[in-house]
Amino acid sequence: MQRTGIFVGSFDPFTTGHHAIVRRALPLFDRIVIGVGFNERKKYMYSAQTRVKAIARLYADEPKVEVKEYSDLTVDFARREGAGFIIKGVRSIKDFEYEREQADINRKIGGIETILLYAEPEYESVSSSMVRELIHFGKDAAEFLPAPEQGRKTEIKEP
Repeated sequence: MQRTGIFVGSFDPFTTGHHAIVRRALPLFDRIVIGVGFNERKKYMYSAQTRVKAIARLYADEPKVEVKEYSDLTVDFARREGAGFIIKGVRSIKDFEYEREQADINRKIGGIETILLYAEPEYESVSSSMVRELIHFGKDAAEFLPAPEQGRKTEIKEP
């Protein structure tokens, strides 16, 4: 049986910390689906389509990774994808408490387990909100975005 995990978030934008979690999760799964969440009540810097395209470009040469948009409950997305696990990154005790609560609910309503991967020290302060703030004020946030893989640009541009 194929082990499928979903790595979900708004990824607005997808950071070096997110990329590190996917890299570390790859040996654990046969397939990872990166679920780019969209909530119509939230305001995003980048459209869902832009976020999906940027992440898909980053993993274009990794056959174990797929990138899809979703706008419903994570457990429903997991069910559609045939995933038995939710992959989450944890940077702090605050993240841990939030993810623990989410994991409990997801297990109760969807029967899905959550795998927590602790952030490597160099990524503990990297967050999408911090990167958005830097970009908003015209600062260079390149060091917090995944480096181009094999010459492929990972810049984020609206269509």
